[in-house]
Amino acid sequence: MIQIGETVIDLGDPLTLALVIGAGALLLMLVLIVLAMRAATRSARMMEPLVQSIGGLGQRVQSLSDGQHQLAGGLTHVSEMQAKAQSQMIEAMERRLEDVQKGMSETLHGTSTRTARSLGELQQKLEQIDKAQANIEKLSGDVLSLQDILSNKQTRGAFGEIQLNDIVSKALPSDSYAFQATLSNGKRADCLIHLPNPPGPIVIDSKFPLEAYEALRAADTAYEVNEAQKQMRVAVKAHIKAISERYILEGETADGALMFLPSEAVYAELHANFPELVREGFAARVWIVSPTTCMATLNTMRAILKDARMREQAGAIRKQLAMMHRDVELVVERVAKLNTHFGQARKDIDDITIAAERAGKRATKLDNFDFEELAPGAEETVVPLPRR
Repeated sequence: MIQIGETVIDLGDPLTLALVIGAGALLLMLVLIVLAMRAATRSARMMEPLVQSIGGLGQRVQSLSDGQHQLAGGLTHVSEMQAKAQSQMIEAMERRLEDVQKGMSETLHGTSTRTARSLGELQQKLEQIDKAQANIEKLSGDVLSLQDILSNKQTRGAFGEIQLNDIVSKALPSDSYAFQATLSNGKRADCLIHLPNPPGPIVIDSKFPLEAYEALRAADTAYEVNEAQKQMRVAVKAHIKAISERYILEGETADGALMFLPSEAVYAELHANFPELVREGFAARVWIVSPTTCMATLNTMRAILKDARMREQAGAIRKQLAMMHRDVELVVERVAKLNTHFGQARKDIDDITIAAERAGKRATKLDNFDFEELAPGAEETVVPLPRR
């Protein structure tokens, strides 16, 4: 039981208990409502910044939306510009590709043309090489045949004679030499040059000792070289002696003769390694010549022949000069006479010109009836006109 002032509350009574419980529940509800209202007030106060933030956020979202729309428009414009630029780029690339393709086509065409031309030139060069190869093979055969010729003494002499004949016939007039000329001692000279006295006719011998030279070229050891040199000296000395005894005849030929070597190598070998043989040839008045030095010697002989023939023809030349001088004098006399005739003709022409001018003036006066200007005393020469 609960006593409040004078009021006693019996909690054992169900009604009272229910009332108490109801009152308590009601009080509790009031308290809860008050608390809830306070909480709602606080929540409302707390929500105001949130609402404001939400409002600002909404504005920002709207701004973002507007910006998104503008961005979408910009992106569309950019997309259109990009598509346009891409289209222009593609067109430019296509034109560039066409130009490149055209240039490559022209380049390839030019390259193919040059290649074809180069191949043609290469083919021509190959043909020339084939011809040169054929000529080399032919020349090799000729060299082999030349070796066969030079290996035989008789054919070697014939080869030297042919070469000497060719050189002499090109260097001298045809009436100034003779081949295979027989001398008074019965010896036959390969070539006899008809030089005037002095020095007189001179003989050229075209045989040469090649066996010793070939042995010298083929020598390998010092002993073989020494033996080949000895053989070379003996052969050349014998040949110099034979030429001196056979072709130098006092009162018939010059006091010297020429030994012709149709090989520059043999000539160089003699002067390089056998100078004593050259000096011995000088002492015996036998001069050794090669094709080159022989041509120079023959040119000197040609000058001697020309000088001798000029001396022989000196009288005839002086006679011809005197006759030419007389002809020149006659020409001078006739020119003087012709000049006189021309002077007379010139004077006659001048007189004729003066007379023609005078006649022309008179004709002009007659044509104009200018009789008043006639000179005094000329009336007697005027023919009067008849009166009618």
